[in-house]
Amino acid sequence: MSIPAVVAHGGAGAGPERLANVERAVAIAAGMLESGGSAVEAAVEACVVLENDPAFNAGTGSVFRTDGSVLLDASIQVSDGRMGFVIAMEDTPNPIRVAADLLDEEINGLTGAGARAWADAKGFANSPVEGRPPFKEATDTVGVIARDRSGSIACATSTGGCSDRPPGRVGDVPLPGCGFWVQKGVGVGATGIGEAITRGMLSYRVAERILGGDDLEESIMWALEECLEDGAEVGIIALGSEGTGHGLANSENMPWSSWIARK
Repeated sequence: MSIPAVVAHGGAGAGPERLANVERAVAIAAGMLESGGSAVEAAVEACVVLENDPAFNAGTGSVFRTDGSVLLDASIQVSDGRMGFVIAMEDTPNPIRVAADLLDEEINGLTGAGARAWADAKGFANSPVEGRPPFKEATDTVGVIARDRSGSIACATSTGGCSDRPPGRVGDVPLPGCGFWVQKGVGVGATGIGEAITRGMLSYRVAERILGGDDLEESIMWALEECLEDGAEVGIIALGSEGTGHGLANSENMPWSSWIARK
């Protein structure tokens, strides 16, 4: 039997003043895991807390694209191989719930109007996301990784996209191996400049280092130092098959928090 744990972040550029907001989400996940909840349930519900918090560029706090639209991405992957992701959804306060609904479907991902039509058919909330103007912290997406008593690991991520980006732009959050990667024994989530994360295939490469024997901090530091172009603000969280999760960024601006159950 595994020891439940969770680690979450509020984005590479969110700022340390938002740590308490992330800690609230972690507390929700911790309570669910202690009560016997699954890694998927804990990761999704903690991510919903962050989507509902206007302090973050995800869900209700998402920024406008250059044409004034608000388009949301989200993803989830489980260590048993299942995944779901949605891209460029409108009128969806909690896109992570829609992504999670795809875990047991034949398809992995949906985008745009098709994703919203799927959500409507399934009864997910359809309501305007008001959005907010672009701001200097362009990279504060959210992410949660949870491990339950069975050893299952799940990573949930959500974003409104970087500030000052066009409506068709796709960042790292919904791309497997880039903004997220989970397989047996490890889960990784990235945040920051999505193009740099995607070019570096960052989450997958960190996971491979961890499975190869490096510890979480070593693996994250290696990726931040060796897999990114200069000047790309990026943060990473990771959780293994045992022990506490860890987070690290190449700036001091990423709020992150972890929890592990007592033995």
